[in-house]
Amino acid sequence: MLTPSHRSSSHSTSRLFACFFVTGAVLAITPHLASAQTDYYNTDAGRPVQIEDAYALERRGFEIQLAPFRLERSRRGVYNFGIEPEFSYGILPRTHIEVGAPFAFIDAGLGNRTAGLAGIDLSVMHNLNVETSIPALAVVASALLPAGSLAEDKAYGSVKGIVTRTIFSIARVHVNGQYTFGEKLPEIAEDGSEARPQVGQQALELSRWLAGVAIDRTFPLSALLVTGEVYAQKPLREQEDVEWNTGVGLRYQLSPRLNVDGGIGRRLSGDDQGWYVTFGTAVAFGLPWRP
Repeated sequence: MLTPSHRSSSHSTSRLFACFFVTGAVLAITPHLASAQTDYYNTDAGRPVQIEDAYALERRGFEIQLAPFRLERSRRGVYNFGIEPEFSYGILPRTHIEVGAPFAFIDAGLGNRTAGLAGIDLSVMHNLNVETSIPALAVVASALLPAGSLAEDKAYGSVKGIVTRTIFSIARVHVNGQYTFGEKLPEIAEDGSEARPQVGQQALELSRWLAGVAIDRTFPLSALLVTGEVYAQKPLREQEDVEWNTGVGLRYQLSPRLNVDGGIGRRLSGDDQGWYVTFGTAVAFGLPWRP
């Protein structure tokens, strides 16, 4: 049963989430702000898989991720899900900034459920070069700030390196490596009293390090991308083992401004193995003026 504070947090979450949808809808129907894009081609972390490519949003371009959604089912039959509305802006050539607000909805079992903001996620991505005889390279710096009822007590900063390489003009391979700075999370007591939901990217997990590889194939005539991944991550709780994950996903361009994506994956090892699914929509557009 939710406490009054949890109900208040849930109501605030609903109002803020509705604002994201209204903003996105207004922008989607404003033709003079739109510019044709092929956004399906560029993958983002969590859309539809965790491993992303090395390319940033175009300069002066905006992207609003309306409802990136992830649902997890553990092998104990417990369901948790998260939603992270996010704004991205191409602030410089080959560089974009992002602001996200991850919301977590946690089922701790025995009817104990809670929901709330799990932090404020800030990041900047810079693409070092386009792919030529060498792969495309990018770096990402991000910070998860302590804001909301389900956020950690302190901020966590991360750095990520990304490599993208095209193979025989038919597929692309992406390699990601990420490290997170900050204190480890509290150990879980035997009675579970110290247990807290691991939140962060996509409002569900925060790891000490993550490394993985993905391969994708695009079908330009259909505006479709198909991708698959394998990655490992070490939770911030030192007592937990390295988790191996695998997943597949699709990303499809519905119109010059709107794309959708979905994926399914499985956690193969670790303390809480289970299935997860992702779904997301995004509106991309460009500013009407030029410097």
